[in-house]
Amino acid sequence: MSVMPHTPLLDQISSPRDLKHLSDAQLGQLAAELRSETISAVSQTGGHLGAGLGVVELTVALHAVFDTPRDKIIWDVSHQTYPHKILTGRRDRMLTLRQKGGLSGFTKRSESAYDPFGAAHSSTSISAALGFATARDLGGQIDAGLGDAVAVIGDGAMTGGMAYEAMNHAGHLNKRLIVILNDNDMSIAEPVGALSNYLSQLYSGAPFQDLKEVAKGAVSFLPEPFREGAKRAKDMIKGMAVGGTLFEALGFSYVGPIDGHDLGQLLPLLRTVKDRATGPILIHAVTQKGKGYAPAEQARDKGHATAKFDVVTGKQHKSPSNAPSYTSVFARALVAAAADDPRICAITAAMPDGTGLNLMAERYPSRCFDVGIAEQHGVTFAAALAAGGMRPFCAIYSTFLQRGYDQVVHDVALQNLPVRFAIDRAGLVGADGATHAGSFDIAYLANLPNMVVMAAADEAELTHMVATAAAYDDGPIAFRYPRGEGQGVDIPDRPQVLDIGKGRIIQTGSRVAILSFGTRLGQVQQAAELLLSHDITPTIADARFAKPLDRDMILDLAANHDALITIEEGAVGGFGSHVLQLLIDNGALDHGRLRVRTMQLPDTYIDHASPDDMYAQAGLDADAIVAQVLGLVAG
Repeated sequence: MSVMPHTPLLDQISSPRDLKHLSDAQLGQLAAELRSETISAVSQTGGHLGAGLGVVELTVALHAVFDTPRDKIIWDVSHQTYPHKILTGRRDRMLTLRQKGGLSGFTKRSESAYDPFGAAHSSTSISAALGFATARDLGGQIDAGLGDAVAVIGDGAMTGGMAYEAMNHAGHLNKRLIVILNDNDMSIAEPVGALSNYLSQLYSGAPFQDLKEVAKGAVSFLPEPFREGAKRAKDMIKGMAVGGTLFEALGFSYVGPIDGHDLGQLLPLLRTVKDRATGPILIHAVTQKGKGYAPAEQARDKGHATAKFDVVTGKQHKSPSNAPSYTSVFARALVAAAADDPRICAITAAMPDGTGLNLMAERYPSRCFDVGIAEQHGVTFAAALAAGGMRPFCAIYSTFLQRGYDQVVHDVALQNLPVRFAIDRAGLVGADGATHAGSFDIAYLANLPNMVVMAAADEAELTHMVATAAAYDDGPIAFRYPRGEGQGVDIPDRPQVLDIGKGRIIQTGSRVAILSFGTRLGQVQQAAELLLSHDITPTIADARFAKPLDRDMILDLAANHDALITIEEGAVGGFGSHVLQLLIDNGALDHGRLRVRTMQLPDTYIDHASPDDMYAQAGLDADAIVAQVLGLVAG
């Protein structure tokens, strides 16, 4: 059920400039309407909900106080920017969110001047904001002018080492830079709220340079019942990794914690910071993910990502599943393997649910590690676990494993350590778009010495590859699989350990051979059925391995067919390139008899749409395969 919210004030807002004419009380009303509008929009499109609801007041306050787009607001990850999009002239397009030709689910420079820096991967905002601040001071964009740089970063993103690298540099440069720590994982008791409210009133009137001294003495001004609670809160904050002491050591002035949902605190503080800040400052705002919408507040993930839903009940409209997801198949296969082998352990980088490792954590908590948003650390941690005699499975999305590539090269492959990489979200992922597509892992892994690279054609093959990886101790091994449901095939009770570097023939035909790597095999089989009407029966092979290649099988296909087509869900430089190199090295192309074509993702970024639409655009669906075969036969 869709409920259209009543938004008389929001209806008058066409850009952030309109917020400058509103009173603080009206800004509070605007925030309430903006929250309702966000809930209504996401109920009809699906997407990230909880994070956006947690920053509604902060979004209003930032656009009311700062002069965007001259002032640059950099949203870390940016999945929380739906309210920001509504206020910056995109309200009428919100129902196109994450759909083909519609708005991105993240900030995107080409979409709006109010999106100064694209995101979707975490922990980058402080680096980007410091870059804008430095460009400002060096005279960049003289005509348009550059104003303040504000980074909004969550406590989760602060687990990424890049955030601290940026803060260390910012403290060294001592440039005017504003960082807002959006802490949505800490609750503040009432006494602490009273302290925060008291400090926020002081901030609005005191000279900025006196804020730290005022804060130090503030406890003594509180009523007696509040003093002990406030002292405990102050000690707790200073003892935390995200407390003022650490930030001050990095060169930041630290203010907080404040209630990130209280415009009475946010507005005066931000105004004071804008008027009087000189060097880098960090504002610690405590918020609640999913704030203001009971189903999100009560959900375990606080409404992080949702399908379309009924606004009244919060019930999601999910299509019935015809087959288990690849992620769940991997998770169950790993738990089964771990039951038989106490050396198997697992590592994830802040995605236990997304990778399915929550099942491993429930069954074997001492052997499952969530390292936070720290892929580099996670990969090296796994490398040392392997060196220490364990059998680690490093389960990371393809797009996020890119962040740990140096460690894959130097700490794993160079030392030939048997780390097992379970690469989820391989290929095109749909609504999250290019930022989350697993386009490059075949190319960036298969070029490394010592690395074994597999891709599952279906969920049964995935269980075999989990077993194969568990048994393989000769070096690093990776297997990739897509997001979403499997093919609906039967899953074996006892998976087999595959012969390394050996593929399989699915169908024997003549003239044309199609060599598939990964789940495009289903599309190849559909294409083969369509080709029957053209009196063509192709040979179909499942490579299983991009490295090492099944040399004998591929050379036999080349010798006994007039045409050979490779197909993969990866970028140029991957599986097809390795097959071509094999053919060239073995003289299979010397006489010009064999016609070869490679089918892979095009050399471009593909915007969000349904996976089927994205693969059609990429030229990797059954119709494209048929066209490729007919073109080769005709040629």
